[in-house]
Amino acid sequence: MDISIKYDPKSVEKKRYHYWMKGNYFSSYPDDRIPYTIVMPPPNITGVLHIGHMLNNTIQDVLIRYARMKGYNACWIPGTDHASIATEAKVVDQLKKQGFSKSFLGRDKFLNYVLEWAKKHKNIIFDQLKKLGCSCDWKRTQFTMNQKLSKSVSKIFIDLYEHGYIYRDYHVVNWDPEAKTTLSDEEVVYKERIGQLYYLKYQIKGEKNYVTVATTRPETIFGDTALCFHPSDSRYFHLTGKYAKVPIINKYIPIIQDSYVDKDFGTGCLKITPAHDIHDKNIADKYKLDIIDIFNEDATLNEKGLHYKGMNRFEVRKKIIEELKQLGFLVRIEKYNHKIGFSERTLSIVEQRLSLQWFLKMKEISLPAIEAVKNGDIQFYPKKLNKIYFQWMNQIRDWNISRQLWWGHRLPVYYYGNKTNDFVVAESLEQALKKARKKSNNSYLSYDEIWQDPDVLDTWFSSWLFPLSVFDGICHPHNHEICYYYPTEDIVTGSDILFFWVARMIIAGLFFQKKKPFKRVFFTGIIRDSKNQKISKSLNNSPDPMDLMNQYGADAVRMGLMLKTSAGQDFHFDEKICLQGRNFSNKIWNAFRLIKSWKMQENKEIPDSSLIAIKWLKNRFYYVLEIFEKHFQEYRLDESLMVLYKFIWYDFCSYFLEIIKPIHGNRCISKIEYLSSVKFFENILKLLHPYMPFLSEEIWNLIEKRKPEEALIISSWPEKKYYDYEMLVSFEKVTQIISKIRNIRNQCHISYQKSFVLFAMRKKEKEEKEYDSIILKLANLSEIVSILEKPKNTPLFSFFLNTDQFFLSLTDESHNSSHVDIMSIEKKIQYFQNLLSSIQKNLSNDKYVTSVPENILSKERKKESDTLKKIYQLEKYLESLKK
Repeated sequence: MDISIKYDPKSVEKKRYHYWMKGNYFSSYPDDRIPYTIVMPPPNITGVLHIGHMLNNTIQDVLIRYARMKGYNACWIPGTDHASIATEAKVVDQLKKQGFSKSFLGRDKFLNYVLEWAKKHKNIIFDQLKKLGCSCDWKRTQFTMNQKLSKSVSKIFIDLYEHGYIYRDYHVVNWDPEAKTTLSDEEVVYKERIGQLYYLKYQIKGEKNYVTVATTRPETIFGDTALCFHPSDSRYFHLTGKYAKVPIINKYIPIIQDSYVDKDFGTGCLKITPAHDIHDKNIADKYKLDIIDIFNEDATLNEKGLHYKGMNRFEVRKKIIEELKQLGFLVRIEKYNHKIGFSERTLSIVEQRLSLQWFLKMKEISLPAIEAVKNGDIQFYPKKLNKIYFQWMNQIRDWNISRQLWWGHRLPVYYYGNKTNDFVVAESLEQALKKARKKSNNSYLSYDEIWQDPDVLDTWFSSWLFPLSVFDGICHPHNHEICYYYPTEDIVTGSDILFFWVARMIIAGLFFQKKKPFKRVFFTGIIRDSKNQKISKSLNNSPDPMDLMNQYGADAVRMGLMLKTSAGQDFHFDEKICLQGRNFSNKIWNAFRLIKSWKMQENKEIPDSSLIAIKWLKNRFYYVLEIFEKHFQEYRLDESLMVLYKFIWYDFCSYFLEIIKPIHGNRCISKIEYLSSVKFFENILKLLHPYMPFLSEEIWNLIEKRKPEEALIISSWPEKKYYDYEMLVSFEKVTQIISKIRNIRNQCHISYQKSFVLFAMRKKEKEEKEYDSIILKLANLSEIVSILEKPKNTPLFSFFLNTDQFFLSLTDESHNSSHVDIMSIEKKIQYFQNLLSSIQKNLSNDKYVTSVPENILSKERKKESDTLKKIYQLEKYLESLKK
């Protein structure tokens, strides 16, 4: 590559990823090294990756590349999730556009379409991860519907069932009417909505009196089986033991008492609809009430809805209110603010519905998982999520694991009769037939008389086994790989799936393997837009990661995201962070070009400034390495990158390279200066590699030709060494002096061609004078004069640094220069005078002074003082120019 041209990330990234793949640098096999394993949270095969996936996988790649360079046997397992509900919904929608329906095609043909979809989107996802630079072991790629993982899922189901942890029963469940399947509690998103509260009259049996109840769902009166009031509510004591007539259907239902009722809600008397409310179902079980299911799978009313049969639930609500009004049963309607549950996958309003489902008992098997986080065996970053974890785990309910879908792990359950208990649990039809013949005591039972449950398991039922099943630890719990790689090190994920996935993986690992599945969990924050909205596809506010990488380069996007991410903290995405990443890439590339442009001269004398700079940067590097590692190991990855960013941008580029750079157009440099700059640069590239792998690997291989075993990706991480902290403090003062002089030049529009004399009153004259050669060069001074008291002929500018005072004056040659722009100085003075007038106008206004907060007033007064100082310096400088 011609290093004189500007950095081109597109060509570099493609070439370098091919180089890594060809070198087999991502692969991992058990050996005598310490393993470092990460299992990728498998993205759903429902489309392309979004910016959240980019962040998540960048963090994982940073961790795995760091571990690889630290000498660990790094193993990063990539994968994708079959995502039953979401994927099936996508394919159904796609087929609908082609004029086909799921039921028309039948199960086998439909699943062929889903498999095509899965293959296509797996490839898209993996291509995007590769473009991002993810160093996964692609030979270990997993898919949650792979044969090995499917077999693991079936085995676990059977084992849990045989040990009494899995059972089948009727429960009120969350029902998605669009996907026509049950959902877990965690898959329901609750949103505040302004609805209506309807007050309805129920006539008391044998009386002309009525009792009024309030409900948000008048369409469910067809499922009413009781009215209920609180035992201590004296308003309703007279109704004890009586019955009420349900409007429209004219059926009598009992009036009961239960402490569950909130006396302050509505009228204090509730209608009980057990088939469509979990709390009502609990009351029904307690008082042995009837349970009436009034909905079809798509949330239209069934035959129990009488003349509303087949009608949509929301349409029924409108119609039934009109009917109740006409019949005189509607008392009034009020606005009511309440929470409504939405399906996370289809966004349809969730219906609570009584259904026969499969459940996993969670309370007992969760106890070790609570203890593992409590005792610090598993650590969360940030730690504040421990509290949320414990709250959920301590209130854990049985897990509804069955789904009424075709795409997914089919239940290993086989039926052979009409009774509720006429089923067996088995791995195959052959085994099921043997079990069924034995259970039914019917040796003549045939294959034609036995059938498999059409339902599939909840997607998370395969995901909770992921750290185990990827190493075949379910079917072969003591195999070589599970013993070597398990437990894994880190899981990087969003806090929104703390319960969906993280908690369940901890439960599974400790229950099935008797070991934690991972040691640490890094929770990413939510990426938000400028309006503070969560970035998502549904809001259409998500940038296209591929477009960002094509425009700025993968390294720039990675760096921009990593500078903003902190464990558990949300951040606002702005494309400027990618621009910052690209600018940083160019800065590093230009530093490399500068070094390569120099010519090494064997016998060239080394300037004092260069010798000091080499000694300083060596100490500075090991200091930065210590801070970098401290932040990194505490998972403050943004802070570790910022430390490195400042070191490269300021210490290496702005100071070190400027100090050793040959002057007057000369490109010759001493051997020690050149080799030192290359050595420092190589160490910088090592620290940079986990964050910006493409650029660092490219420069590493351009510095000199490397053998395959010398690739940066597998190079050794720099070891910590002693550094002279006192020297770093001294040099910090040097940079402050240079910065002060540069600021004076910039503020007063003094060209860098003009030379200053610096008069220095220093307390530690001997110790600090050795750095004068650096100050002379970088501040463009003609001379530094040590003085004991303030000069009689007052120089143009002065400034303090701690206990030292410095005075600046132009040299005679610079003073008399005709190139100084007097007009620009006068213009600058006028600008600051206008600014001062505005500040002083506010400060002289009593109303303003007494109304604004003290901190703002303090800032305004400081601004006034700074502006006066700038005007004084500029006027003094202008006066000297006109002499």
